[in-house]
Amino acid sequence: MSALRASRFVAGGARRGLHVSFEFFPPKTAEMEQSLWDCIARLAPLQPNFVSVTYGAGGSTRERTHATVKRILAETLLTPAAHLTCVAATRADIDAVIEAYAAAGVRHIVALRGDPPGGIGERYTPHPGGYRNGADLVAGIKRITDMEVSVSSYPEKHPDSPSVQADIDMLKAKVDAGATRAMTQFFFENSLYFRYLDRVRAAGIDIPIVPGILPVQNFKQTKNFAARAGASIPGWLAERFDGLDDDPATRKLIAAAVAAEQVIDLVDHGVTDFHFYTMNRADLVYAICHLLGLRPEPLPLPVGQRESA
Repeated sequence: MSALRASRFVAGGARRGLHVSFEFFPPKTAEMEQSLWDCIARLAPLQPNFVSVTYGAGGSTRERTHATVKRILAETLLTPAAHLTCVAATRADIDAVIEAYAAAGVRHIVALRGDPPGGIGERYTPHPGGYRNGADLVAGIKRITDMEVSVSSYPEKHPDSPSVQADIDMLKAKVDAGATRAMTQFFFENSLYFRYLDRVRAAGIDIPIVPGILPVQNFKQTKNFAARAGASIPGWLAERFDGLDDDPATRKLIAAAVAAEQVIDLVDHGVTDFHFYTMNRADLVYAICHLLGLRPEPLPLPVGQRESA
């Protein structure tokens, strides 16, 4: 039994009604594999609600995703949520992936339409024999298995959507198909989230809308992510990182301060659940969770060990 599985913890923050989840991506190299598992080992003691593992269509990361999820199930006490997309696959292919996840013990899928094979900016075209969109995929999952299904949502709208209202209509279709949670695209202005939440609730959607938090590990990389995802970078954020290209130590301190300000403000406004895009790096996420009050506390030692301690 691995050290991760053998160690059980109680997270103090959960007693305060706060819950977190973490997103990882499957590693491409042995070095990245080590970084991922170092990250998991660091964050596991916080007892997240679940951890999600991203997925690439057409086999680009599919097997690595499946292997990562199976290892999480086998070697940790974490609950994995496997990402799944509609892109470049028939219904039969996707159904086979769903069945394989179920057979492996997965009980939670994050269902996404997915980006076009050429990336964001290319026009999305459903596979002729595949699922049309996220709502169609949710319905397909629920037809095969009674897994929990989470989906995505977009406070600043998906890049392919004509409007935020069109996104909300799609979210409603996902919920009607069986989704029970939505995690948002990352954002840096909390007002965007609250304005979006008001519109979602006005549309009669009552599932949890969990804010997605992206700690800024690398500002240039974050700007690129934001451009592809349709998320805005406010001027004040760019200003905070200005002049720090060659100063990684200060960048890290600024990143921690920015993320801490964001999550504490969300808590002050009643938010209790957070989904962190970890980028397979633990330090910033762990520090933010510490500020939220999440404390790993080891369970009491067995009697024999207590007597010899």
